[in-house]
Amino acid sequence: MAANAHQELSRQLLSCSYEELNDVQRSVIDLIANEAPTNVDKALRHDDRTFGERLADHVAAVGGSWGFIIAFGLFLTIWMGWNLLTKGKTVFDPYPFIFLNLMLSMLAAIQAPVIMMSQNRAAARDREAAEHDYVVNLRAELEIMHLHDKVDAMREQQMLELLKRQNEAIRLLKGQVEKLTTQKKK
Repeated sequence: MAANAHQELSRQLLSCSYEELNDVQRSVIDLIANEAPTNVDKALRHDDRTFGERLADHVAAVGGSWGFIIAFGLFLTIWMGWNLLTKGKTVFDPYPFIFLNLMLSMLAAIQAPVIMMSQNRAAARDREAAEHDYVVNLRAELEIMHLHDKVDAMREQQMLELLKRQNEAIRLLKGQVEKLTTQKKK
């Protein structure tokens, strides 16, 4: 019986058999047939990131902020100012700041792939959220179509009932008119 409901819904709403549907469409038809709510995927609700993934997300969040840019700019200014203004007394990186350039290159070499890892994870989460949104939207559209069909069927039934009542009223009126005309002739 459940298979028949799935077949009927898929024919009614998507104009094809249940077997012809893709996995997402089947899951939506299953949800509609079972009248079950759309579940939010566990990946969207539960944080199951590894330590490295959490670290990459944190590095990307900090490294992509104005606070980091301002603090890093201040650090670079202090580094260069210290090495220029002390003039040989406690200079640890004289102009042209070769050690600073080495440190910046190493930071960029490490930070770029870490940020890319975080962006890839964000893109994967966005794809999952988009798929979930697609399922919800498809289900809503199909439910609306289903309700529209039900309302149309109810309206058609009401119209038929109204026509029956009108025909009955016309028949009764014709009977009354015939009675009156026969009474006037007498």
